[in-house]
Amino acid sequence: MSKKTLAEKALDIAIKAHDGQKRKTDGSPYIIHPMMVAAKLAKFDLPEAVIAAALIHDVLEDTDFPEAKLRQELGDEVVDIILPLTEDKSLEWEDRKEKYIEAVKNSSSETKAISIADKIHNLETIITNYKKLGSSIWTKFNRGKDKKMWFEHTMLKMFKDTWQSPMIAEYERLLREVEKLD
Repeated sequence: MSKKTLAEKALDIAIKAHDGQKRKTDGSPYIIHPMMVAAKLAKFDLPEAVIAAALIHDVLEDTDFPEAKLRQELGDEVVDIILPLTEDKSLEWEDRKEKYIEAVKNSSSETKAISIADKIHNLETIITNYKKLGSSIWTKFNRGKDKKMWFEHTMLKMFKDTWQSPMIAEYERLLREVEKLD
């Protein structure tokens, strides 16, 4: 029997950790999201640790899976990539988002890659679900469309100011498309 790769181990953890969770925008199984983020990054020549980190990027934030166990299973490199992406849910939304933007701004290019792939998939999901739900899609977000757009535009500016990647243009295109939705 062959030994599992780092990405396979990460996928196993993500599947177990996110079991039963649903996406707030459409009720789909949550595991689809980290898989889509990892798939977006797989198109680029990134180390396997980044793909593994993409698969578990929401585990610490959205599940009770312990950081120590993640480190034991996947190693420090993978966990250190996602730590800046892990929001402190005890903070108010605005403070949490400000802290997230600052953490990503000061993070590695690997962390930025996961963050932008995450944002791209989230915007794609909004566009898809807007076709079904119309403007009621914005009720699915804690602070509605205006604050969501503030966050996305602030992220876009931060990426443009601190990093270079072809994903920035894709993010910007999707953001313009989402902005047009009422």
